Amino acid sequence: MLETATAAAKNAVSSVTSLVSDNKHDDTPTAPAAENAEANKGGVMHTYLNESPTPPQEGEIVEGVVSAIGRARVYIDLHPFGSGLIYGREFMNARDILRKVSVGDSIAAKVVDTGNVDGYIELSLKEARQALIWSEAEEAQKHQTVLSLAVKEANKGGLIIEWQGISGFLPASQLAAEHYPRVADGNKEEILSELQKLVGEFLSVIIITADQKEGKLIFSEKGPQEKEEKEEKVSKYSVGDVLDGEVTGAVDFGVFVKIEDSLEGLVHISELDWGLVEDTRSLYKGGDKVQVKVIDVKDDKISLSIKQLRENPWTTASKKYERGQIVEGVVIKFN
Repeated sequence: MLETATAAAKNAVSSVTSLVSDNKHDDTPTAPAAENAEANKGGVMHTYLNESPTPPQEGEIVEGVVSAIGRARVYIDLHPFGSGLIYGREFMNARDILRKVSVGDSIAAKVVDTGNVDGYIELSLKEARQALIWSEAEEAQKHQTVLSLAVKEANKGGLIIEWQGISGFLPASQLAAEHYPRVADGNKEEILSELQKLVGEFLSVIIITADQKEGKLIFSEKGPQEKEEKEEKVSKYSVGDVLDGEVTGAVDFGVFVKIEDSLEGLVHISELDWGLVEDTRSLYKGGDKVQVKVIDVKDDKISLSIKQLRENPWTTASKKYERGQIVEGVVIKFN
């Protein structure tokens, strides 16, 4: 009986030992399994880092919800990065806008400091608004959007126009034909006087330059529609056509000649006469009737010549003078 019990006990111990040994064997990962587990851990971490949002950087525009409004400060929830804060000078710069803000409102602002001593992300509403306006200006320039804006001031070079709080410049050279100051003697005071007549008027303009870094906003009254209409008129003319016109103004670089309603061409100073021309105004004034020849047609511009309708003195000079011949002359200009 004792031997039988002893034998049974030995068999039981052997079974338990075998079971424990099998379990240990099953729980121990093989070398490939361990490598796969490590790779999976790396993949999860890599995916997590890639999918985590990038914290806002200085100069970026961020959007959040107003979480609290204190005395001369506004708190913005910028989940998941913490809280933004508009305070101090930035609050004072935008106080007129911030007075209308309530808790729960969405607001866009520019990051000026990614973390102050209190752990807040400092924000600027004014700078954000400026950045957004310049962004809109760039879009308006890209799409040639026509804007109706009032003339604020005038100077000798053109007009000052304001758009969304930013002052821009409309050069006199970019005015439409009907607004261009035609001053017979080119007197700058008279030009200014003519430009001042446009102050307060609304003009249809497009943006041709929008440079936030330079703070440069340039307008033109020569919009797409006017350009298309002018191109259509100009296309009726060909190089070599001889036309009757009327001088509308003389400037330092030439003379403008009207060849039909709302269409002018330029006779460059070099095309006024075969001789040297120093002062265009001494030759022509507004209202003079002239005959011109078309010498170039390009897009919405037409170039004219007066001298090409006259005999070229250089063609007869070769018959009158010979190489090596000594002649007398008069000095007319020296530099």
